[in-house]
Amino acid sequence: MKPQYRDVISDAQHSLLVSTLVAKEFPAAWHFHPQYELTYVINSTGMRYVGDSIQNFSPGDFVLVGSNLPHSWKTVGSQTTNVKCIITQWNENLLGEGWLTKFEFQNISLLLKKSSRGIKFSKNIAREFHNRMTELANMLPFERVLSILAILQSLSSKNEYTLLASTGFNHLITTEDSNRISLVHSYIKENVQNNISLSEVASIIGLTRESFCRYFKKVHKKNFITFLNEYKVALASKLLIETDLSISEIGYECGYNSKSFFHRQFMHLMKMSPKEYRVSYTSI
Repeated sequence: MKPQYRDVISDAQHSLLVSTLVAKEFPAAWHFHPQYELTYVINSTGMRYVGDSIQNFSPGDFVLVGSNLPHSWKTVGSQTTNVKCIITQWNENLLGEGWLTKFEFQNISLLLKKSSRGIKFSKNIAREFHNRMTELANMLPFERVLSILAILQSLSSKNEYTLLASTGFNHLITTEDSNRISLVHSYIKENVQNNISLSEVASIIGLTRESFCRYFKKVHKKNFITFLNEYKVALASKLLIETDLSISEIGYECGYNSKSFFHRQFMHLMKMSPKEYRVSYTSI
């Protein structure tokens, strides 16, 4: 498997990269790179991993990821249209060494420090910045630099956001860690309906059950069962919004054979029942 450390701007002549991704699904596994990244999803739904955070994403997902913070977006279930998103990545020395220490850039500097945990901006902010993000791809290189600086300066004044990774998340992730966790994520996605056991998951990365439990908690700052339940509930909430399946059917699709257990897990993580969650989105 290819290493998941990615220096996405290895060309010394450039400090900023803007790309428009159009594909059947997001190609990148759980990975990290020294560059900052601002991702704006125009079309697609699925799961977003940032550090130890796992959440649903949908069109309008607008996230700033800090340097070397592991992350990935993954489509889940059937997709009727292609993924489309704008990805902007830049080196810390975008304007040369020490630029972030200058008075003029103090607000951007504070924003980038917050991005060490990943910043998800609200849908209102995403709508406000839609045109500015989509226009980046058609700009000349110099104009792109000016535009991303203006975007970051504007974002630094917004207060409609959430930080994603926990304060205790370990950023010292190695390439081997990234590869192993990507295998675990893929296994969960492909086997979520089954009764996933610790021994099975441990075996795919060549560890004993006990070693895997210690390893996973070291990397994710939470145990595997907690992570698995978060994944299942995030998937369930996506199905509650996007499908007409009954609550029992959704519980089964997410690997819960007991309706009451599914209900308890959903209530624990979402602070409302599956029915209340569906009604809340239907009303919107």
